[in-house]
Amino acid sequence: MLPKLDVPIYEVTLISTGKPVRFRPFLVKEQKLFLMAAESDDQKETVNVIRQVLKNCILDEIDIDNLPTFDLEYLFMNLRARSVEEIVDLKYKCNNTIKDETGEDKKCSGSVEFKLNLLEVHPTKNPDHVNKIQLSDNLGICLKYPTFEMIQKYEAMNENDVMLNVLMDCVDYIYDKEQVYYSKDSTKEELTDFIDNLQQGHLEKIKIFFDTMPEIKKDVHFKCPKCDYEEDIEIKGMQNFFV
Repeated sequence: MLPKLDVPIYEVTLISTGKPVRFRPFLVKEQKLFLMAAESDDQKETVNVIRQVLKNCILDEIDIDNLPTFDLEYLFMNLRARSVEEIVDLKYKCNNTIKDETGEDKKCSGSVEFKLNLLEVHPTKNPDHVNKIQLSDNLGICLKYPTFEMIQKYEAMNENDVMLNVLMDCVDYIYDKEQVYYSKDSTKEELTDFIDNLQQGHLEKIKIFFDTMPEIKKDVHFKCPKCDYEEDIEIKGMQNFFV
């Protein structure tokens, strides 16, 4: 039997729970999965491969499919950094509109290439973020974080329908002064009726929960070498870290 190489073990802390998770770098067998996903150019397939690789490489018992989206992104980013290299090469195209020789408006064709150290990208945490929301004096709601599985389930719907369905899936429980009503003990019809009867002000309060969720992002200052246009851009999303 051939000898096996020792594989290093790393650790990262989940944002949602604060608990450490151990993982190993991905190997050639996982790299093959990434190459196949890259060739297909299918975002859904890419996410499925990332989930499978995480299941292969994480050494502790956690449910990948039910992880919040930001935990999954943070885990993958650290896995990619430890498996390939910490630095990724990114390219950003200028969005500025300039005048051409005839005076017509056109998009600037300038671009900038820069390097991003993945281990310097840290989750942002909004101090005002809470998952328990008081809708009125008598009624409140507690929300759980969306997962990629939830989002993929509704990706064919329009934006408003996606929001309402994800919201329904994210209800952990509803409470009043006398009782707590867990979503797992409620029917889909009951949850739909509850959501449908919310007022606009209630939705605005709930929207703050989604708007202030932790994010995996890095702010980068961009200056176009062609037109000198400057702006601050946010680098985020797993597509920027895909091998």
